[in-house]
Amino acid sequence: MAILIDDPRWPAHGRLWAHLVSDDNLDELHAFAEANGIPRRGFDRDHYDVPDEAHARLVAAGARHVDGHTLVRSLIASGLRVTMRERRGR
Repeated sequence: MAILIDDPRWPAHGRLWAHLVSDDNLDELHAFAEANGIPRRGFDRDHYDVPDEAHARLVAAGARHVDGHTLVRSLIASGLRVTMRERRGR
């Protein structure tokens, strides 16, 4: 089991954001986020959005830094990925 984080490259609200995911289960992801001060409001169905200034701290806490493609492939392989179709309620 691993917690993965990609590069903070997604702009919103005047800053850049990264994605934090688990390659195994959401309980692990929520526990890691809570232990590292990431608020639950940052959770978006299958990942947490985390601001760029938290990136180094989360890596130091044990999140494995990966590129975006690796993160998405790991999320799909885990069975946790929520597709765009599912997000739209179809």
